[in-house]
Amino acid sequence: MIVLKNNTFIERKEATIDMEDRGFQFGDGVYEVIRVYNGEYFLLEDHIKRLQYSLNEIGITYDLEENGLRDDLIELLEANEVEDGGIYLQVSRGIAPRAHPYPSDAQPTLFAYPIHVVKPVAEQGTGVQVILEEDFRWLRCDIKSLNLLGNVMTKQKAKENGAFEAIFYRNEDHVTEGSSTNVFVVKDGTLYTHPADNYILNGITRRYILHVAEETNVPVEETVFSLDFLHEADEVFVASTTAEIVPVVQIENEVIANGKPGDVTKQLLQSFAKHQSLETLPVN
Repeated sequence: MIVLKNNTFIERKEATIDMEDRGFQFGDGVYEVIRVYNGEYFLLEDHIKRLQYSLNEIGITYDLEENGLRDDLIELLEANEVEDGGIYLQVSRGIAPRAHPYPSDAQPTLFAYPIHVVKPVAEQGTGVQVILEEDFRWLRCDIKSLNLLGNVMTKQKAKENGAFEAIFYRNEDHVTEGSSTNVFVVKDGTLYTHPADNYILNGITRRYILHVAEETNVPVEETVFSLDFLHEADEVFVASTTAEIVPVVQIENEVIANGKPGDVTKQLLQSFAKHQSLETLPVN
């Protein structure tokens, strides 16, 4: 495996992290996961823009364009001959003696490398079960931070309960997102999802789904909805870069509608693969 470290390509065995790297000690950094189909990045430009947004929001001075990230990522893909999979990319604030305040002289550390991604074909066909979990995370979920302990704990709880995912809620009137996905509800033919604010990550796949919905004339409402609305939905699905679209047919012990993937979900799933060579969405 070839790994990108800053602007240098190295072998996997050389890809070490200093014990005083702030990403290691504080989770002081941000990341992206970019999907690859047929040897090409999917929505690469959108991922780079979101990574730059996250860097700016936490005050890491690192200009991705000036550092030639796009060209490096394309070279990384070619060097590893990735046809179907993904690239994991993270930028930490860098190496400095351990102290909470931002160090003035630390240089950001960037790592990127290929990861194995398995398309959840069976789950997309039959649908999955999810659990509900109160959202105890911080209030800047719009930043794709390395601080994922709350998400990890909740995903583990879902696994232990035989569920595919956990859906977060902040109170009974406020469903937010999944532990590693965005959440969508279909009611009376309209697609609902949480607004892109600080309570959720504005998923690149989320944005792509909204684009596909517009193309296929599915009405969309970006609005906060309640647990009751979630339970009363005609259809529910979750979405992410690695999962694409996965229908939800059961929430804990309650079956959604007829317990099968719904027509709108299947329509969006069928349309999902139409533009998998896109570098960026037409409207951002």
